[in-house]
Amino acid sequence: MTEPDTEEPAVQAPQTGRQAHASRRNFMRKVFFASGATAVATMGGAGAWAALAADETDATASAAPSGAPTGGPGGAGGPGNQSITEDFFGLTTDGKKIDDLFTVHSEGVTTAPVIAAANAFLAGLSATQKSSTQFTVHSTEWRLWSNVDVYDRQGVSIADLSDEQQALGKALLKSALSAEGLETTERIRRINQAAGEAIDNTNSFNEEAFYYTVMGTPSATEPWGFQFDGHHLVINYFVLGGQVVMSPCFWGSEPTEMEIDGTTVSVCKEEVRASLAFINSLTAAQRTVAVESTTKSNESMKAGAFADNAVQEYTGIRGTALTAAQKLKLLAIVEAFTGRAKADVARARLAEVRAHLNDTHVTWSGGIADDSAFYVRVHSPVVWVEVDCQAPGPLAGAYGASQGSGATQMHVHSVIRTPHGL
Repeated sequence: MTEPDTEEPAVQAPQTGRQAHASRRNFMRKVFFASGATAVATMGGAGAWAALAADETDATASAAPSGAPTGGPGGAGGPGNQSITEDFFGLTTDGKKIDDLFTVHSEGVTTAPVIAAANAFLAGLSATQKSSTQFTVHSTEWRLWSNVDVYDRQGVSIADLSDEQQALGKALLKSALSAEGLETTERIRRINQAAGEAIDNTNSFNEEAFYYTVMGTPSATEPWGFQFDGHHLVINYFVLGGQVVMSPCFWGSEPTEMEIDGTTVSVCKEEVRASLAFINSLTAAQRTVAVESTTKSNESMKAGAFADNAVQEYTGIRGTALTAAQKLKLLAIVEAFTGRAKADVARARLAEVRAHLNDTHVTWSGGIADDSAFYVRVHSPVVWVEVDCQAPGPLAGAYGASQGSGATQMHVHSVIRTPHGL
């Protein structure tokens, strides 16, 4: 491994001026945090909040990326826009925030391993790499993510890293994700590489064009986080003390199953199976409420990249209309995503979802057979999940399909977000 440069990059010191009683609403507007972070913990009075104070210089420091994506829009104001056109407000049903959904408290989540891994990753970078990878916690880099292949990303890519540095990056992901979550990221990348080889375009589709950025300085008391961003794979991970918010996250693949070196590699099957199990648990009368359409358009996602402020009213069947067994199947859809975080983070997140289960709505479009293409949206005051079976896209040739030929389970996009984030 090449020795890192000795000169350390200048990282802007956090400014002070906001007191410990500052509202989470104002904080998240200041941070422009795209996930709508579910909580921030108070750790020792004003100290934790000092890092959140009026850091105006970096609030718009990240330049809007350029270049037209090949994947089409990913929801309202989707990645075709490739820029942030408004301040962060968050997903709502009517353009109005619901305050006090998320209490300010420590959830007792163990964050020491991810702090250590992030510090080791940063220490392993050269000064030049670090200066392009580390942003302040207030940076709009939180919102500058996209699932499309040609998006002009910030940070340092896997391709930019030596073997030793790659191992440190993987250790960071391993410290944040469950075994299932880590395996999902690896499979998405492997399929992306193999599909690129199949269509002879590994310049656009490979396993190394995935980028790390770190926002803030890893700390046990101050707010910070990281982002891992690439084609069909985006992880946002925000930390403050004993609380973690892992959203928005995008998980997808084209194809979702492929023969690689004699082994069948599949991904995104958990969310598909859980979704179909739920819809098939409903009675015929319940399905008339849940199903908006029995046909599936090529793309249905409403809150993909750059749709941070999407407004979507509740539709479909409400949790109050479900039996206890059906509610468990509904939770299983969400668990397919929350289960990709470490167990303690997943438990805290799922507890929020359970608390609002009666106010959760599920909307469906498409078929309900095991191999049907479909779209499902799970929407409550505290969680937003979309699973979208899309038409064959730029990697259609990798599995013998024709681009735009009709939605299929072989091309899945899914996202988890946090509405009313403060």
